[in-house]
Amino acid sequence: MNDSRRSARLVILISGRGSNMRSIVEAAQQGQLAVDIAAVISNRPGAAGLEFAQQAGIDTQVIDHKQFASREVFDTAMAEAIDVYQPDYVILAGFMRILTADFVAHYAGRLINIHPSLLPKFKGLHTHERAIEAGESEHGASVHFVTAELDDGPVILQAKVPVLPGDDADTLAARVLEQEHLLYPAAIQKLVSQQTE
Repeated sequence: MNDSRRSARLVILISGRGSNMRSIVEAAQQGQLAVDIAAVISNRPGAAGLEFAQQAGIDTQVIDHKQFASREVFDTAMAEAIDVYQPDYVILAGFMRILTADFVAHYAGRLINIHPSLLPKFKGLHTHERAIEAGESEHGASVHFVTAELDDGPVILQAKVPVLPGDDADTLAARVLEQEHLLYPAAIQKLVSQQTE
């Protein structure tokens, strides 16, 4: 079969265990996601997700933000490392750094994040506690394009979960995370499908 379409190339950025990165890698390995994961890059040398990526045969790099004098210099180093791989999309999967406007602009339309709320509700941190305190009946996660304003870019796909009586932040977070692991690969596949149409 002669198929001239190529897989979309991803670079995934992580800071910790990389559970969303893992769900994307596994979806690709199982043929559910038509992507080539070119690299996984972390800003933390001890990020647990790096070992998983290495075992999956993916290039990994560490660019330790503590080694840089400013956010701008760090972001420049990150962009240089990412651009070697010429990705179609840069995927933030638990990457715990606020990115500079220049970095975001450099990847405009290609920088994707997952946020644990039904945006535009509950931007920022502590989303599960805030959803419970607000008396919400449903909560969830959103995959969105990254713009210069925090958690504000256009939403690609969302997943909803009920907020149950007796929920605390931990139980609600666990229910949302289960959905995140399904949502992120699905949202990326939606983007990739639109790209090849």
